[in-house]
Amino acid sequence: MTTPSDGAQGVVRADRADTSALAERLNDALPQTQCTRCGYPDCSAYAQAMAQGDAEINQCPPGGAEGIARLARLTGRPLIALNAANGTEGPRRLAVIDESWCIGCTLCIKACPVDCIVGGPKLMHTVINDACTGCELCLPVCPVDCIEMVAVTGDKSGWQAWSPEQATTARQRYAFHQFRIERDDAERNARLAARSR
Repeated sequence: MTTPSDGAQGVVRADRADTSALAERLNDALPQTQCTRCGYPDCSAYAQAMAQGDAEINQCPPGGAEGIARLARLTGRPLIALNAANGTEGPRRLAVIDESWCIGCTLCIKACPVDCIVGGPKLMHTVINDACTGCELCLPVCPVDCIEMVAVTGDKSGWQAWSPEQATTARQRYAFHQFRIERDDAERNARLAARSR
């Protein structure tokens, strides 16, 4: 026999499952630039916040107006304009490193959520253009301001400037980036633990 408390827990589990499924659909509808302009650490966290009702659907500048329309359809919420506090919709931009100014500090490499910047300590760095999401996270960490964002899609913005295939690739690259960070941390912790013994 089901008690009221068991029934209540069953409802909570169903709601969590529904929220989780909605969060996954919302994440699939995001451009996966991992730019953090939405106010969350990545697209997945923003999708989860929307699914839980903690975030509005208008906080993703890279998705633009079409992105908001996609999120509105999935959530059943009304269309609203992009929140200017999160940025503005515009053409897709790529990071370009002025290699003559680059001092090889590697800070941009660490900041890139999709591992599209290559180089080594005290060596010049460069950007893999096809992998760059235009997130701009490399800009504030560069101590010599040698990175510039260059528009590459003309008048096209939002989902007109970013394809579903590019979003899928960016999502995969971000997942590997997260895996690599966790692996490196685990290896470093194991080395430290071995030394302390």
